[in-house]
Amino acid sequence: MTQVIAPGAKVLIRDAEWLVRRVDRTSTGGQVLRVVGLSELVRDKEATFLEEIERSVEVLDPAATRLVSDDSPNYRTSLLYMEALLRQAPPTDERLYVGHRAAMDLVPYQLDPALQALEQPRQRILIADAVGLGKTLEAGILMSELIKRGKGKRILVVALKSMLTQFQKEMWSRFTIPLVRLDSAGIQRIRRDLPTNHNPFYRYDRTIISIDTLKQDAEYRTFIENAHWDIIVLDEAQNVADRGTRSLRTKLARLLARRSDTLIMLSATPHDGKARSFASLMNMLDHTAIADPENYGPEDIQGLFIRRFKKDIQDQVSTAFQHREIGVVRATASEAEEHVHGQLADLKFGRLDARRGGSHLFKTTLSKALFSSPMACAETIRNRIQRLERREDVEDYRSDIDALHTLLRDVDKVGPTRFSKYQRLLGLLQDKHAAFAWDASDPKDRLVVFTERIETLRFLASQLKDDLELDDEQVAILHGSMSDVDQQRVVEEFGREQAAVRLLVASDVASEGINLHYLSHRLVHFDVPWSLMVFQQRNGRIDRYGQEQKPLIRYLVTESQVPKIRGDTRILEVLVEKDKQAAENIGDPRALMGVYDVEEEERITARAMEEGRTAEAFESELEPKDLPFDPLRLLMGEDPPPTGGSAVQRTASMPSLFPSDFSYLCSALEHLDTRQTIQFTCYGDEERVDLTAPEDLAERFELLPPEAFPEQGSFILSGRKDEIQREIRSARQNEATWPRRQYLWELHPVVQWVNDKVLAAFGRHEAPVLALSHGLEAGETVLLLSGVVPNRKGQPLVHRWFGARFEGEDFRSIEELPSLLDRTALGRRSIPNPTRLMDDEILQGLLRRAVDEGRAWMLHRRQEFEERINEKLNAELRGLERLRERQVRQLDLRFDDDLSPAERQGKDERRREIDRIFDDYLEWVQDTMTTEDRPYLQVVAALIHAH
Repeated sequence: MTQVIAPGAKVLIRDAEWLVRRVDRTSTGGQVLRVVGLSELVRDKEATFLEEIERSVEVLDPAATRLVSDDSPNYRTSLLYMEALLRQAPPTDERLYVGHRAAMDLVPYQLDPALQALEQPRQRILIADAVGLGKTLEAGILMSELIKRGKGKRILVVALKSMLTQFQKEMWSRFTIPLVRLDSAGIQRIRRDLPTNHNPFYRYDRTIISIDTLKQDAEYRTFIENAHWDIIVLDEAQNVADRGTRSLRTKLARLLARRSDTLIMLSATPHDGKARSFASLMNMLDHTAIADPENYGPEDIQGLFIRRFKKDIQDQVSTAFQHREIGVVRATASEAEEHVHGQLADLKFGRLDARRGGSHLFKTTLSKALFSSPMACAETIRNRIQRLERREDVEDYRSDIDALHTLLRDVDKVGPTRFSKYQRLLGLLQDKHAAFAWDASDPKDRLVVFTERIETLRFLASQLKDDLELDDEQVAILHGSMSDVDQQRVVEEFGREQAAVRLLVASDVASEGINLHYLSHRLVHFDVPWSLMVFQQRNGRIDRYGQEQKPLIRYLVTESQVPKIRGDTRILEVLVEKDKQAAENIGDPRALMGVYDVEEEERITARAMEEGRTAEAFESELEPKDLPFDPLRLLMGEDPPPTGGSAVQRTASMPSLFPSDFSYLCSALEHLDTRQTIQFTCYGDEERVDLTAPEDLAERFELLPPEAFPEQGSFILSGRKDEIQREIRSARQNEATWPRRQYLWELHPVVQWVNDKVLAAFGRHEAPVLALSHGLEAGETVLLLSGVVPNRKGQPLVHRWFGARFEGEDFRSIEELPSLLDRTALGRRSIPNPTRLMDDEILQGLLRRAVDEGRAWMLHRRQEFEERINEKLNAELRGLERLRERQVRQLDLRFDDDLSPAERQGKDERRREIDRIFDDYLEWVQDTMTTEDRPYLQVVAALIHAH
């Protein structure tokens, strides 16, 4: 029978000793062993072996372990060795062990997504918290927990191109998760460095790439089809929902959903009010979840997503969120503008609006452009004239073309001095005594101006620079036509104090996801959005978790005496007021229109204008809608959303022999320095380690982001979260925007390098003997072991450390590690090393009995686990069969009995697809939740009573 090898096992392959870090299955059922070298020739080298093709893979028999003496002072070598093994022990329960200790302010509600995901058989979840609540941090917490559990070696993050650097930096600065950035510059570098057709996703285990790169680059789409990850994160996941168009983004997301065990989706706007599109996201998370995408209930999506609004968690973040101040700034229309307003109100097209060709009339399109700026309106007119002039039936449109030319001449006369809204903005920015009072000379006072139209954006950037007497580098623009590198550069510069930029003029490409709040709390809507969703997205750039000042938000509105224009403007002001009310009361402003789609919301606003409705009538329609489909209500019912009420109580710590990561790292470096020269200094009062990377450590960073490796390899590691957070803020004040200090905790690559180094302290299949003068009775011996019960994939399901207690040569009991540590105070008190051991033959004789007793004890732990898990496993299997039956029934409902050959073929193909999906998931569940009956044991140490 093929031996099942668990992570943590020591194996002999090709006459070298290796530590098994991960075990996967091949398509033929064999084992793929991912290992790191322990013996001299392969030390620190990572390798992958296919058990099926190796001549010999020998799992070292724990009973044959050689017990050896340790002559280091106070058994330092032994304690470090034991600690390194402890740090490799993965948690096997559903509590949090590391994520809550990341370099961030602990807020209980941010722990809920990870806790919810860990309760599921697979960690697949949509984190749908509202704008600004910290979804990126919540994803980092969950990823950290999975990395600790050995389920996060390979990670792929897919984000918007403007957010690549921001997401990458957050993951590294706060969680030390190193993501290689595959933007256009990164891809160009890889193509230069890697052989042609070499898949970069094989070379780099953890990467971040934009969905647009995957859309546009066929080569990279092929690369992802041939790679697999432990974790995939899809940011701004609403963009990949299926809305009936079968977009390439949706196809890519469906492909990615099949390439990873864990899938984390992030979205503040997770649904458009339509059951089918939301079902598409749920079915990416769980392909077996929903049979009928038009009709499903809470039981179908239970555990797959979590959603909270600011009002739900306000009591936890009273200092992290400031109460926003909103104001409408009015500009009296100039005479030239009023002339255009009158023309536009009276304008009647002969052919253009004879029938509706789009979401709204072209006359409405002109109004929307004019409400942005005369420049945007002029561009819209010119573009339409050019299109009409190219038509074969151009003469049929001649009167409309002439009307457009007339309007264009008058619009062109509204230059900057006659453009009242612009002049009002200028006055607002120049008035140092107003409440808004922007100071362009203050590097910590930066301004964001949003506009929908690119032509307006260009006008504002150019004209404001001149009128405010700003230098070229003090004004930045951000829009979707810019390259990914340029977009990331602008976002980085805007958040860096030493950068010259003071004013950012942005289109709505900047309204999704990016952080603009570090140095800015002032935002101007130069044109009022026609969609409440856009309000939410724009304002969320500065009104978000961590904003330290009151967000000051202003909407610019032109006041016209032309009744039609004045009425349309009042409708827009209703939207301003409704957004304010929604943010304060109901949480989600999208519920007011009830369509959950930007274009649909704009269409509702346009229709109100086209039909001449009053502002009062329009306002009366904007009440929270009782939608036929509301996933939030569907999931939660009447229950409040989880807000971290018990989250902190569900955190835990793994056993340790050292009081902190800092203490362990310093002790380990001191130990290693006796074997090789390592340049380092530990500062105990600061919990800080300065380290110059040795060559073998530097080599590990060659496959990590270049930003993660400090200049000249000089690491500054700090174990203080508050210090790291200050460093993150400080990094925005200098040229190097990545923090100079890095977070010293167990997931940092330096700490993992140290783990691997100290594990080599003892030779092949050896364990140390420690003589204790405290905690053990006279004549008592404890053989300390670790035991693992793996699943069929080799992943640990039960992992325990325990001691086999002997009095003389008689076995007495099994004692678990926490009790043993309490009794012996290992790691908490100095242990004199007498370098005198009991008889080797006696110790070795006890070892076989200890292994036998330990294996029996672990089999009991396996039985207890099976009793707990079997109910869950059987329920999962029964649930899968019910879901399969529902999907088959739904298929029969779609196809009647009288089918054409093509329809019959389509039905048969769909039935085979259903069977494949469920068979694959059934196999996954069984492989993941079914234990193997051969526990793996490792002898960690022998503890004897010091005579």
